[in-house]
Amino acid sequence: MTPSRPTTLGALKESGYVGQSVREEVRRNLIARLRDGSPVFHGVVGYDDTVVPQLVQALLAKQTVILLGLRGQAKSRMVRQLVDLLDPEIPIIAGSEVNDDPLRPISRHGKTVLEECGDSTPIDWVTRDARFVEKLATPDVTIADIIGDVDPIKAARGGHVLSDEMTIHFGLLPRANRGIFAVNELPDLSGKIQVGLFNVLQEGDVQIKGYPVRLPLDVLTVFTANPEDYTARGKIITPLKDRIGAEVRTHYPESVETGVRITRQEAWVDRGDVDIEVPDVVASVIERVAFLAREDKRVDQRSGVSQRLPIAALENAASSAERRALLTGEPPVVRISDVYAALPAIEGKLELEYEGELQGSERVARELIGRASAEALDDMVPEGVEDELAEVVDYFDRGGVLQVGDTAAAAAALEGLTAVAGLEGAVRRAGMWDGASPGARVAGCELVLEALAAERRISRSSGGAFRRRRARKRPAPPSAGGPSLEA
Repeated sequence: MTPSRPTTLGALKESGYVGQSVREEVRRNLIARLRDGSPVFHGVVGYDDTVVPQLVQALLAKQTVILLGLRGQAKSRMVRQLVDLLDPEIPIIAGSEVNDDPLRPISRHGKTVLEECGDSTPIDWVTRDARFVEKLATPDVTIADIIGDVDPIKAARGGHVLSDEMTIHFGLLPRANRGIFAVNELPDLSGKIQVGLFNVLQEGDVQIKGYPVRLPLDVLTVFTANPEDYTARGKIITPLKDRIGAEVRTHYPESVETGVRITRQEAWVDRGDVDIEVPDVVASVIERVAFLAREDKRVDQRSGVSQRLPIAALENAASSAERRALLTGEPPVVRISDVYAALPAIEGKLELEYEGELQGSERVARELIGRASAEALDDMVPEGVEDELAEVVDYFDRGGVLQVGDTAAAAAALEGLTAVAGLEGAVRRAGMWDGASPGARVAGCELVLEALAAERRISRSSGGAFRRRRARKRPAPPSAGGPSLEA
């Protein structure tokens, strides 16, 4: 505490302090940030033209806000950064549990101290971080947790009757007075808790153990929820829904490029003591796995596919490259084969529908990686490269087989890969050879092979061996004498 800061109510009045509601405080600081061009949120990518403007408008209007979105859409990150829009410090009556404004106390404790001490009332200062209260809603949350309860021990020690306000142990919401109160997954709160919330927020009163208490709280309330739960009948009581000023819907990245930016920002790839190279094509494949999963009918779209999927997958793929580097002594470079090594991270993030469950999470994940590789190659390959791709297919159709171990050094891997006719030429035409490191060249070769396997032009085993496309049996036409094989 600095010596110049007022420590009594009298000194605070002499300093010219004028109290301000928390919503007006947030609005003032937000306006200042917008005027000087500072970003409102840090580390939030892809929302500049969608979510951020809507949330800013709601805050300028001093409204209660709910962020609606599936998991992994930066809702909690944005809510927690709202604390940066508060003033660095505010004064409170010393010892207050509810951050009583020295000029306008709301608790019995604050009013009593002010009556007894007058201008000598001691003042404490609380930082912005102490003014943010967050609660994850669960079905077992009680009124005592959110609003408060009568504390018999407090009554006995203070010599109070149980009907005295001095016996109340305040819950999270009153303790967030003059700050921000955030509730994650609002629909998981029981109906009676929701009633208590809207009553104390709108009317300023609440009943604790049947004893009416007037608490005109000054709180900026922010909620988050899943859209499916929020719109389901019975999940949100109508009076509370009606009192929420703005519903801001979040979303997943709208482009692969935006998703790659988010994933590279969040994934722990910079290990400090080792520099792990992640070729752009590998980052694109990992991101496309998430994009494809968000459209796959075998994946539960109501649950969503979190942005944590590509983040965890990239971290695991980077660890696979790091493991190979430790074994071979070469610089670590993430390859397409390392994406398969990240299958545990991908499978764990997929909530499957019935059809997906029948096929199994591993098969679904492997197919997503293959399709992602094919999409990535389609975006990179220029016209006219089909001749080289046809050479690659012909190599395997003539009986060629290739398997590169996931721990093979880049030089050894390239020796085997470049023996495939047309493969190096295809990678060159796609711009993944010239100027690339040996490991990145391996990644480019693997991408071409994975794409051809996804298009069923060649075959890939679960162990990573490439060969000619498997023959498929099909019913013979009526005039034929028996089944035939289609190559």
